[in-house]
Amino acid sequence: QVQLVESGGGLVQAGGSLRLSCAASGRTLSTNVLGWFRQAPGKKREFVARITMRRGYTNYADSVKGRFNISRDSAKEMVYLQMDSLKPEDTALYYCAAGGSLSQQPSEFDYWGQGTQVTVSS
Repeated sequence: QVQLVESGGGLVQAGGSLRLSCAASGRTLSTNVLGWFRQAPGKKREFVARITMRRGYTNYADSVKGRFNISRDSAKEMVYLQMDSLKPEDTALYYCAAGGSLSQQPSEFDYWGQGTQVTVSS
């Protein structure tokens, strides 16, 4: 089992920044990829970004490219999502997820955190 705990969400004005953190614990050696997803009310959960834990390869959704940056600290078993130039449409519950597949599909990730709310006001 892998446990994931997100933090760092909050309320910010459009154009502002937030940094989300995800702390991983448990059987993390079995985890190849950590990713961030988000879900707005009435919408499906969508991929935001992912990073491979060993080599640090990253991948982003088109909607956040150039604004968001995912990074990791493997020694601390932490993953971060720096979010800049935030827009009202970025408002959602943001989830950290862990898995072994290089996929953007939520179903391919085995472990999930409880989520942290990000609200961007216009």
